[in-house]
Amino acid sequence: MALPAQYGNGVLGAIRINGPASSNYDDDLGPLVISDWYYGSAFALAHRVNSPTNPYSIPGFPGSPPPSDNILFNGLNRRANGASGSYRRFTLTAGRKHLLRLINGSVQASFTVSLVGHSFTIVATDMVPITPVTVTSLYIGVGQRYDVIINANQPVANYWFNATFSSAPCGGATNRPAMIFQYSGAPTANPTSAGTVPPDSRCADSLNYTPVVSKSVPSASFTTGNTLNTRLQISTTGGISRVYWPVNNTPMKVNWNNPTLEYVKNSNTGTMPANTNVISVPTANQWTFWLIVNNSSIPHPVHLHGHDILILGASPALAAPINPTNRLRPYNPSVDGPALKIANPTRRDTTMLPAWGWLALAYRTNNPGAWLMHCHIAWHASQGFSVQFLEQLTSIPTVMNLNELTGNCNNWDAFYPSGAPFLQDDSGI
Repeated sequence: MALPAQYGNGVLGAIRINGPASSNYDDDLGPLVISDWYYGSAFALAHRVNSPTNPYSIPGFPGSPPPSDNILFNGLNRRANGASGSYRRFTLTAGRKHLLRLINGSVQASFTVSLVGHSFTIVATDMVPITPVTVTSLYIGVGQRYDVIINANQPVANYWFNATFSSAPCGGATNRPAMIFQYSGAPTANPTSAGTVPPDSRCADSLNYTPVVSKSVPSASFTTGNTLNTRLQISTTGGISRVYWPVNNTPMKVNWNNPTLEYVKNSNTGTMPANTNVISVPTANQWTFWLIVNNSSIPHPVHLHGHDILILGASPALAAPINPTNRLRPYNPSVDGPALKIANPTRRDTTMLPAWGWLALAYRTNNPGAWLMHCHIAWHASQGFSVQFLEQLTSIPTVMNLNELTGNCNNWDAFYPSGAPFLQDDSGI
């Protein structure tokens, strides 16, 4: 099936889903996927990142990844040395409003994006329609998506769309991350104004968005009883050191030959190993509350499958860049509790856990299944930063046919490990 003309901007095989929009627009520009790009393979880089002695480690931060070799905009950009490649271009029509669907599809990097001379009107966070908010720049963490409207109300010309990095450790690149928005009728040329550098996000996303469809949580229900702690851990076995991100002292490691739903199918979930990091949430249609504590100087984009999460609050982002000294800012129930937002808070499926800080969230148990919650930085997911919520265990067989697993599991067992080009050497997710 041929793609609509608007997908000529470089996204192959894209399927557009039109949800409700909270503000009017004239043209849909389609998705803009911004992503880091490494010349090395993911497997080679993962081995390097997992080693605390790699040459790219930051002092005091073993296993830190190298900066990416490029930042791509719908798969396109110039090389760092300018020898090849080209800038991605989108076309604006003067006097019209354009919907743009921003997606951060990176392994590691997050960005603050801005369009010289223009503002963004944000109308959705991770597909949750919100009361429109107009900003001149927008931070996008790994895995996050924003629908924004650009009003083409400037002189007909070419304008830089810039992606800038935070002073906090949220990824970087060796070239200038930029693309071009070109007004219809403007000559094809590079823009003449670089614009101004937007404020440093410090890898923090806003919690001030108001969903159009209101959802609130019971004010007296949040406690610190469900606390998930994460930290950087280095373990040495047989003279080989590895980097891990354990949750409550256990880095996840799933068994590809025995997935969670197979345990459910065989009614033996009680035998699942501790390092599968399974958390039971058995009761249907209740709010479940979680406090996540970050005992490290690295902010993390936390993503939950199967649900939108209500973000009740988070500690302030640190004002300084990397510092290996423990500056943990613990959750204080008497101070932070009353400040939690329980009436229609920001709702999405990915949000930032601040460095040396905490994140309070809630979701409603209305979707039976085994749902992963993990750091969206690929290296950290590889190193075990994840848990899985086993939600409404007894209802899972009523919403899916678990017998359909048998054929695929048998095929996998016949393939792995004899026919697999790569064997599992990390968390398995």
